[in-house]
Amino acid sequence: MNTFGNKFRLSIFGESHGVGIGVVMDGVPAGIALSEADFEADLARRRSGAKGTTPRKESDKPTILSGVFNGYTTGAPIAVTFTNDNTRSSDYSNLVTHPRPSHADWVASKKYKGFQDYRGGGHFSGRLTLTLVVAGVVAKKILGESVKINSEIIALGGSTDKGSFEDIVAKAVKELDSVGGIIECRATGVAVGLGEPFFNSVESILSHLLFSIPAVKGVEFGNGFKAASLKGSENNDPIISADGTTATNNSGGINGGITNGNPIIVRVAVKPTSSIAKEQLSLNTETGEVEPMSVHGRHDACIALRAPVVVEAAMAIALAQF
Repeated sequence: MNTFGNKFRLSIFGESHGVGIGVVMDGVPAGIALSEADFEADLARRRSGAKGTTPRKESDKPTILSGVFNGYTTGAPIAVTFTNDNTRSSDYSNLVTHPRPSHADWVASKKYKGFQDYRGGGHFSGRLTLTLVVAGVVAKKILGESVKINSEIIALGGSTDKGSFEDIVAKAVKELDSVGGIIECRATGVAVGLGEPFFNSVESILSHLLFSIPAVKGVEFGNGFKAASLKGSENNDPIISADGTTATNNSGGINGGITNGNPIIVRVAVKPTSSIAKEQLSLNTETGEVEPMSVHGRHDACIALRAPVVVEAAMAIALAQF
């Protein structure tokens, strides 16, 4: 479904090339200062413009429809909407019968029996992450200034050399291809004891949100998969003070699904954008033949470039549930 959360609940709606998109947030305490201007810094981080991002430029101007009065939240549901101003839907007409490899085109047509909005990926589009960023801003306000959340790209196109990232993206653009990346997110100042085993552990809730971000294909906490190759004596985190501080943080700030007071560390793997201009093979459902295709339209050569702020939003929304 399109609704998530319990204490802090959000529902998202809209399609990439529809009239607009938006989010409704419930469970926000009254008395929090909030205006459209509060969203700008994080929305700017998500916008396109850098080399390797989509040429599609939207104003991404938020409109608060409800839940805020005289500059403060009222305790009622908050609705925020955005208008889609820069669409070019004709680029997607051929995808009805010639679905993109590794995209949602084909499965969406089967699940929704052809009634889905295929323009720009419709409701499956990464444009919907705009709503997550908005909810993340509100979630950060709920958490308060003591909790700090930051994320960065630590690998791109298989390289961990940040100095090479720009060249890697430029090469993908030149080759009409795309590259993926890995984003690491850290949350500090998180209280001890958040999380409910088994099904509402911090890892469970955060993973649920992270995998809701289009193009995310992997999530790990602390040492993650590396822990499987270590001995217990190498992976354990010795407690060295009464506040729970540990000598190492191989667990990523979570034990037994519960926060232990150390920084929460999570990494996400973002796949290469599936919409590429480089010629690929895919089934043409009209002819029944596997035929060459090239995706037209305006797409990111590396969607990971705009994803760090979305990952931060997921972290904030998850922590706000507790």
